[in-house]
Amino acid sequence: MAETVTFSGGESLPALGVGTWNMGDSPARRAHEIESLRYAIEHGVKVVDTAEMYGNGRSESLVGEAIGPLRDQVFLVSKVLPSNASAKGVAQSCRQSLRRLGTDRLDLYLLHWRGSVPLAETVEAFRTLQREGLIRHWGVSNFDTRDMRDLDSCTKAGECAANQILYSLEHRGVEYDLLKADSTRRAVTMAYSPIGQGGALLAEPALARVAARHATSTGPATPAQVALAWVLRQPNMLAIPKAGSPEHMRLNLAAPEIALDAMDLAELDSAFPPPRAKEPLEMI
Repeated sequence: MAETVTFSGGESLPALGVGTWNMGDSPARRAHEIESLRYAIEHGVKVVDTAEMYGNGRSESLVGEAIGPLRDQVFLVSKVLPSNASAKGVAQSCRQSLRRLGTDRLDLYLLHWRGSVPLAETVEAFRTLQREGLIRHWGVSNFDTRDMRDLDSCTKAGECAANQILYSLEHRGVEYDLLKADSTRRAVTMAYSPIGQGGALLAEPALARVAARHATSTGPATPAQVALAWVLRQPNMLAIPKAGSPEHMRLNLAAPEIALDAMDLAELDSAFPPPRAKEPLEMI
């Protein structure tokens, strides 16, 4: 996994991480999900993303069990709900997340989306957690260009470490201005759901045609690997797809081996046109 992202402080990490949305919800899948996360870490993945919202804490508990003795190999990310984004709420939520995760610090703590609490109050709460050693970096999620401009009024240059957003072939609106806005602020863009939800994206024939021209160490390329490679082509883009089994994770980890050429990109642009004007940030 040669592709990396670099945070404003100079820390570099592999550009392919793992997400855990909906993980921990099914006792029947728990063992496979834990095995999948451990497989990822043992094969070079650093970033593991979760949130207090996911399963009302069940995802964080599963992540904590999965990373266990591997904690020091992980760049651990969690998120606070906007309803908990007050000074008091951030402090409480962070400590509750740390207890569920079985750790003494988060590497990155994100505001899950913008709510009614003033941004300055949330930012100061994040700074307090940094001073206390409970978080290393902080950032935001689901912030559009206007939100990022508003954030500028209460932050220092490079202070917001990341903006986690929906980005995939079927959700390209952020290419018009938000990706550049993140880059200008030295915030890493984290792409959630980079290979879509429910399989509709992967059924697009253009993905199958591009996949047929490529192979990875796992065998002939799959549409999902192509979709993931397409997201990872963006500079300083950290993708966090979910994989609920070691086999699924193995396929995801091979996606960076795919080098999409001009013909591939043109075919994908034809099937999934890039934005021609500003579009509101999409969320799922």
